[in-house]
Amino acid sequence: MPVDRLLPTTEAHDLIDLVRDLAENELAPLVDQHERRHQYPEGVFPLLGRAGLLGLPYPSDFGGGEQPYEVYLQVLEELAARWAGVAVAVSVHTLAVFPLMHFGTTQQQERWAEAALNGDLIGGYSLSESHAGSDAAALACRAEPTPSGYRINGTKAWITHGGKTDFYALFARSSEGLTGISCFFAPGQCEGLTFSKPEDKMGLNAVPTTSAYWDGASLGAERRIGVEGQGLHIAFAALDSGRLGIAACATGLAHAALDAAVAYAQVRTAFGRKIIDHQGLGFLLADMAAAVDTARASYLDAARRRAAGRPYTRQASVAKLVAAGTARLPSLRQRGVSTALPEPGTTLTRACPRRSAWTAELGACTRPAVRVRTRSRAPAVGGQMHLRAQAAAGTSEGVIGGRSGRLHRVSVLAAC
Repeated sequence: MPVDRLLPTTEAHDLIDLVRDLAENELAPLVDQHERRHQYPEGVFPLLGRAGLLGLPYPSDFGGGEQPYEVYLQVLEELAARWAGVAVAVSVHTLAVFPLMHFGTTQQQERWAEAALNGDLIGGYSLSESHAGSDAAALACRAEPTPSGYRINGTKAWITHGGKTDFYALFARSSEGLTGISCFFAPGQCEGLTFSKPEDKMGLNAVPTTSAYWDGASLGAERRIGVEGQGLHIAFAALDSGRLGIAACATGLAHAALDAAVAYAQVRTAFGRKIIDHQGLGFLLADMAAAVDTARASYLDAARRRAAGRPYTRQASVAKLVAAGTARLPSLRQRGVSTALPEPGTTLTRACPRRSAWTAELGACTRPAVRVRTRSRAPAVGGQMHLRAQAAAGTSEGVIGGRSGRLHRVSVLAAC
């Protein structure tokens, strides 16, 4: 069922219609073939580039679509409803372009931006390391200064498009400390760069996730984005936007699951009538619909704060937490997908759409993991409660604020 969207312009409505048609007619027929065979969709990204979908939130000066971020996110949602892997890949590409477009020099943008925004260059994001997890400040991959630039040594993990892209937003340590990380527009193929075999994932199989091994690869000084030591600031700025991309993808996946559940409930008969006419199942489907609408509202709120120039880190974290939770398999089970889809046994076959719900589990592990975002949200929630308590009671006691944050952390850790 098409989403009744509130969009800012007529052009945005036309764009969403275009994307919906493209996803239905060009992407949907390819999904099973590529996902089952773990086959990278080489021809899809040039198609998306020609349609202008790879540079939507960036300036038209370099070939971008100059669309509001909320419109770009709703495009991702439409793509994810038909092919979550491609939607996540588009989100990662947009994330990889962020450092160049927001922190690059005019010369760097003139050299690379147009090709990156029209799909001639596809990008990946190379921040994570296996030993550091979501602790970006603990990076060990090194960028050692040389007379002509930098020599890169180290291992990067969990790279979407790994080994398939034309460039990476690479973050490596050029000196010690929090201000010792720098950002680079690194080539996708060069001497001294190799990749692992793709991870064997439960979903998103058409787009590989790999580790990258940098062994003395040389990068020219012109490939450093921003000043030396600015990398962590660039990474965090990019990740705020990136979380919204994942939230939109998760929302699209959840909406597709809801559509599948409703469609099946309208045709399956039990006890003499369609199962959608059973009141109990109707309640579950209504809960699912409410959860999807809530996820969408969360990411749109954050996107609109971003457009207004207001802080949105907290809202982006909330959006990803809510959307990933809505899309994940346990949540969908609780909201009735198990009931509304075929009887036990057939749900374990590849023909059943519920198998794609495992893809949603991966959405909870990206930029950074949902439980990490929940932990980072806890102090903020505690602080807000503390301020409200002060206003209500006229006291400076921090009992509500302090304990609220700590208790939330404990409950999250207990769930791990």
